[in-house]
Amino acid sequence: MTDLDIAAAAELRPIQQISDKLNINPANLELFGKFKSKLPLSLINEERVKQSKLILVTAISPTPAGEGKTTTSIGLCEGLNRIGKNTTVVLREPSLGPVFGMKGGATGGGYSQVIPMEDINLHFTGDFSAIERAHNLLAALIDNNIQSKKRSLGIDPRTVVWKRVMDMNDRSLRNIIVGLGGVGMGTPRETGFDITAASEIMAILCMSKGLQDLKERIGRIFIGYTMDKKPIYATDLNAHGAMAALMKDAIKPNLVQTLEGNPAIIHGGPFANIAQGTNSIIATKMGMSLSDFVVTEAGFGADLGAEKFFDIKCRTAGLNPNAVVIVATVRALKYHGGVLVKELNEANAEAVKRGIVNLEKHLENVAQFGVPAVVAINQFSLDTEEELRVISESCEKLGVKAVLSNHWGKGGEGADELAKHIAAIVEGNSRPFQPIYDLNLSVEGKIEAVAKKIYGAGEVEYTSKAKKDLQRISDLGLSGLPVCIAKTQKSLSDNPALIGRPEGFTITVREIEIAAGAGFLVPITGDMMRMPGLPATPASENIDIDANGNITGLF
Repeated sequence: MTDLDIAAAAELRPIQQISDKLNINPANLELFGKFKSKLPLSLINEERVKQSKLILVTAISPTPAGEGKTTTSIGLCEGLNRIGKNTTVVLREPSLGPVFGMKGGATGGGYSQVIPMEDINLHFTGDFSAIERAHNLLAALIDNNIQSKKRSLGIDPRTVVWKRVMDMNDRSLRNIIVGLGGVGMGTPRETGFDITAASEIMAILCMSKGLQDLKERIGRIFIGYTMDKKPIYATDLNAHGAMAALMKDAIKPNLVQTLEGNPAIIHGGPFANIAQGTNSIIATKMGMSLSDFVVTEAGFGADLGAEKFFDIKCRTAGLNPNAVVIVATVRALKYHGGVLVKELNEANAEAVKRGIVNLEKHLENVAQFGVPAVVAINQFSLDTEEELRVISESCEKLGVKAVLSNHWGKGGEGADELAKHIAAIVEGNSRPFQPIYDLNLSVEGKIEAVAKKIYGAGEVEYTSKAKKDLQRISDLGLSGLPVCIAKTQKSLSDNPALIGRPEGFTITVREIEIAAGAGFLVPITGDMMRMPGLPATPASENIDIDANGNITGLF
């Protein structure tokens, strides 16, 4: 059965039955049909947050198809509930870009899924649409002010850094010219589109503590300069009130369910290679307010999502994770052992052994934060006993427990051992985590700390554009912000071709974007782009709907 077949066969419970497990008064639910609901921010209880246990699921450097962090997060939630731990899984929302591009869906897989699958993958409760509209409202206001003669702020069009966004992979929109067609059509200037997941509004949503905080953060968005070099922010355009109004519902987390009827909170969807890669602070605190254990995930490998989870999200929110699960697969380890993608289904224990160096580095990275880790071997049907044994024995030598988990094939039952092991670790650890860098370091110092300690780089180089950006950041008084480095997910380096565990390489910072509203800086390395393109055969070609409204092709 495909993922969609399994999801379609599941018996969906009314969302009120799911909220009952969290002791939520039905009057507090803001229903989106029978099986989805928004949750009011008033349910967040900071004292409960301090008592709840937080588990992060991350991974080794992934293959193009990913290694199953979402599936593992859901399976672990099912497993923990099976052994009597009141647990909620808190996840990011899928972006239509990957859904129609590479993956075809992002709600877990097999018997570890969140449902209703089709709704969550396609539009859901409209959060991404609200983010798009708030973002593009500011873009329209900027161009309107440039065009205006009566209320002009004197914005220099050449300095405007605010692009437009849409939730789709479309490489042709990366660089465009607006304002063509004559005097009445606006002022021609170069700009472009980013994908919605890379929008600073998305980042702000995920970093905000509430609606007022969201509005204030929106007001701090840096736009560009006036002709006389004065910095311009969204508040100068009186944009923040209307933008926040568009976000009044999107700021509320969404409650859905797992296949086994356990609660799942889904909110926000930034990518970890170009943004912070974690769900919202509000959603995580909501889960921790309502349950004793929370399982959450951070995008791509521990060099990206996990680092940003600790250094940006947890530091901002005052969260203290109790344990980390690092997802590893035989396929990914073979890939890092030098096997071509088209040959990953062939048994090759020696390649697994060579690829262990990538897992080893990610274990070292998590250890630097001072949080205990366990390796979850996400089992695939083609994995051989010899290949699995190589992983277990290698982890034993590294002093880390590796647990074989078949949550994809058996749901919570397949994650029993993983759940028991994690529960034991979590209940025995309350030590605070240690960030990788001090916020008082220079911007260069913070970038170097991540590049050398987490990636394994030998040095960091800056283009002339990046050096100018550093000076601008200093002039604006923003040097104290954390860094959210945009880097390829395919390698620990900024070169996707360097698999395994490259060391001593040079990281090149091409430019540094300012996300003052979100509260961080975005150094962009290598050839990273914030608007992906579609592959030669997009996943959308497999997606269809029949006359009765039944969707096929999401997997």
